[in-house]
Amino acid sequence: MGQSQSDENPRRRSREDLVYHLALRFKDKCFTSLEFYSLKDVFKSLADQQGSVRYLKEDTIARFLELPDILGASPVVFQMVSYLGAFPFLQDAPAVLELPQMVMVIVIMTERYKHVLTGGSTDRSKLIFKSLAVYDRKASEAGVRSLSDSAKSDSASGAANVAGFAVDRPGQEEESYDGGGDDDDDLVLTAYELLDIKDAVKQGTAPEFHSAIIPTDNFRKLVMLLLLAAPLEAQESLSQYSNRVVGRELELLRSTAECVLLSFVDVESSPGIKYRHFKTILPVLFPNLFNSFNALFEHFLFSKNLDFSKHKDASPQPRQMPAPKPAQPLLSDKGDILNDHVLAQISLFLPGSSLFRRVRRLYSGNEAGFSMGSFESKVFNWRAPTILLVSGTLLADPPHGGQAATFADTLPTKRFQNGSKSTRVTYGVYVREPWKHTHKECFGDSETLLFQLSPVHDVFPASTINTDYVAFTKPPSNQSCLSFGSPHPRPSKSSRRNTHHSIGAVSLLLNDSFEFGVFNHDYTSRGGAFHASISRKFDFQDRFEIDQLEGQIGAEGQWGDLAYIYILGNR
Repeated sequence: MGQSQSDENPRRRSREDLVYHLALRFKDKCFTSLEFYSLKDVFKSLADQQGSVRYLKEDTIARFLELPDILGASPVVFQMVSYLGAFPFLQDAPAVLELPQMVMVIVIMTERYKHVLTGGSTDRSKLIFKSLAVYDRKASEAGVRSLSDSAKSDSASGAANVAGFAVDRPGQEEESYDGGGDDDDDLVLTAYELLDIKDAVKQGTAPEFHSAIIPTDNFRKLVMLLLLAAPLEAQESLSQYSNRVVGRELELLRSTAECVLLSFVDVESSPGIKYRHFKTILPVLFPNLFNSFNALFEHFLFSKNLDFSKHKDASPQPRQMPAPKPAQPLLSDKGDILNDHVLAQISLFLPGSSLFRRVRRLYSGNEAGFSMGSFESKVFNWRAPTILLVSGTLLADPPHGGQAATFADTLPTKRFQNGSKSTRVTYGVYVREPWKHTHKECFGDSETLLFQLSPVHDVFPASTINTDYVAFTKPPSNQSCLSFGSPHPRPSKSSRRNTHHSIGAVSLLLNDSFEFGVFNHDYTSRGGAFHASISRKFDFQDRFEIDQLEGQIGAEGQWGDLAYIYILGNR
């Protein structure tokens, strides 16, 4: 940052020159020759033309990426790419999406910029936030329509001055990106390393960032798209997952997206998401949220019209592409709670490569019995990481007699309110170590995760100091329970045992019959074995009845596979 231009070229270059040479560097460092050749072919086949300018429109991009109309995400995505296409002169957004601008979009969306710029996922997340943000109430209410027309009129004249990227010119396909001065390019790369425009090249002003918000409805639409595309691979078609956006599946997708949205904003009281909240929540609750963009925008690097098996001197010929086949099922055995969308939700904080298409049934309470003994017989021989999910219905406060009252008597007096207005909750735990009996101390490690999936998505990372991660205790020395984040019961030397379970500051506990559970969140104490929520800064406790138990494990049955144990309740 801060370098001057080369002495050999002291003149001040135009923005078009800087964009062009930055795109050249990205082209050389971020794409193979085959990928860029394919990108040019895709662009040429999709582009509209106005005068000498060839560009992509909103409906063209939506159609190419196969964005489902029912999600309403097309204008949101186009707002994003029109903003990112203006990189590094973001104050000029929205940009006309010519080939240089599409290079900017693709290297950012696929994270290929890391080959050139010294920046990580935080920098991309900030860019994505800015690309989604509006800066006043009128813009928030107006949405993101009509961007294509305004971008076209603002930038067409300047863009026409840049020679190169003119894929419509016959015989120029291999020449449009050749050349460029290395010294001058270094200025651009370093000046925008942190994604901020420096004084050396800054012209004009950008809106005040502190006033920016992402409109709630726009973000809801985007989250639905990200969940749909979560299992997508680079050469897979998004239309292969069209069965997930119809009928009951669409409703499940919407409800899952709502759980994610509630982590960012109170939809009843706030018009949108502010950056301070966005940047705090994203790395803990949703480190993989935008991973879907990687595979989605890789599609621009695979041309369906060209047969690259031809000789280099031969003219590429169009070929017939077979109709996309339906994608392989993400889950071999769906439950009432666990479905493709919930699996996609889990992939927002655990690697999707360990989740999708790697699940089969392991434990079912209906088949094996609702007890810790049957759980032990099915789970304890598995020597790989596990995920446990438990879902149920909140108990009345106070409970109306019977088994619920008996369970309440085993807990300390309830001091906190419920976590939400919803009557349904779903919690889960990721455990990396093999399961075992805990006679004196808990097991697990700092990679253990406690999380909530509904009605609000939340993640509670493990502490490295307090190690009360997982306890599986049985009589006679201890009171029977399965707990996460609670102190291990101390063995009693007398015949009398403590009648109350010990509840950790941030903890989940299931009774020995798997009929009832309690999740405790003592925010005031700042957590114990698991950290308190970074999005819900208040105390709450959910006591719930478990309705049904199911279990599944990673496919293939190999020692290195991730196993899944689902203790699920019907909605």
